[in-house]
Amino acid sequence: MSDVVVSERVTIPASELSEGFARAGGPGGQHVNKTETKVELRWRPSTSVALTERDRAWLLGKLAARLTDDGELIVASSGERSQARNRAEARARLAAIVRAALVRPKRRRPTKPSRGAVERRIAAKKRRGQLKRDRRRDDD
Repeated sequence: MSDVVVSERVTIPASELSEGFARAGGPGGQHVNKTETKVELRWRPSTSVALTERDRAWLLGKLAARLTDDGELIVASSGERSQARNRAEARARLAAIVRAALVRPKRRRPTKPSRGAVERRIAAKKRRGQLKRDRRRDDD
């Protein structure tokens, strides 16, 4: 088993991953009934050496709904008929999940309109109001 490369900064060592195999359901005839092609990949981010403390805290917050009571992230793959392809797909899914969870949104910087923009807005409102006043019927 090889390491899972999540990004340039984060690589999950193979020693932290555990794989389980089971019989997959779905189409495939007799092949499905006698081979264990479904792959369950398990990883515990709370004890991983691949993450910094800051990344670990962020990741645990983002993945809280996906973690088991023991703190494991489980990724299953059973879409392919081959165990090797399911293993590769499970690893790719794990990397994608962790990569997406590690993305931090950009900080919003409060801005305010320039004085010219404010003046243009006010002038446009005054023009519109004058146009409406001009439409009114004059009762003499």
